[in-house]
Amino acid sequence: MHDTRDDLPGDAPAGPGEAQAIAATRQWLEKAVIGLNLCPFAKAVYVKDQVRFAFSDATTPEQLIEQLGEELLRLRDTPAAQVDTTLLVHPYVLQDFLDYNDFLDQADALVEALELDGELQVASFHPDYQFADSRPDDIENYSNRAPFPTLHLLREDSVSRAVEAYPDPDSIVERNYATLRQLGLEGWRQLFGADRPA
Repeated sequence: MHDTRDDLPGDAPAGPGEAQAIAATRQWLEKAVIGLNLCPFAKAVYVKDQVRFAFSDATTPEQLIEQLGEELLRLRDTPAAQVDTTLLVHPYVLQDFLDYNDFLDQADALVEALELDGELQVASFHPDYQFADSRPDDIENYSNRAPFPTLHLLREDSVSRAVEAYPDPDSIVERNYATLRQLGLEGWRQLFGADRPA
């Protein structure tokens, strides 16, 4: 993970620099995840500045796994009041959704190898996220679509507390689908204007 990469050297991967990638991810979190209430638990930690936005310059899955391990340990060792959750944005690797989906098994294995199972978990967002048995442009897929491939590191305790405090957590997914169906693809695009996530 690097300092800002807006001025990329000639041999650096093509794509957004750190500032651009983090800004787009922050906009997505504010306008979609929080703005559409796709995750009713996100606003509380965001307004308290407890969301860490981490940028990965990894260009191979092996590099990404190493950086994911660093971020998992950082989250483990940081008080929840300071950082409750981490978004690890990695625009240069695993752009193909099927490759990304396969990688998630490695991410889960890493959590176990670091003996963090039951303490931390890794969720996933991708610009081409597609649920099984759905078509690529089905609006429901957008509940898990971020501007760039992103690994979401969560504390199990925080997830459990949030779910317990929510009246009907099982209804969240269906409510999100209903929200997105009402919004439609054009509404999703208008949400972000010219800088909308693809």
